[in-house]
Amino acid sequence: MTLYDARVVKLTRLSALRERTVLTQQELAEKAGITRATLSRLEAGAENPYPSTIRKLAAALGVEPQALMEPEA
Repeated sequence: MTLYDARVVKLTRLSALRERTVLTQQELAEKAGITRATLSRLEAGAENPYPSTIRKLAAALGVEPQALMEPEA
């Protein structure tokens, strides 16, 4: 039994939503309770986020978690 689903999740809309809310990476990271380095890697697609991180970012941006991800085609 795995504790973490290893599917690749790309937060393709994260940067655009952050910029739309006029937040710096540092400001959003602080609101979400993560490090700026983690946020930077997530925006670059260099890191696969934990579900809890997705929820924290969505809450900090005032959106649903699905809003951070590209819709499935």
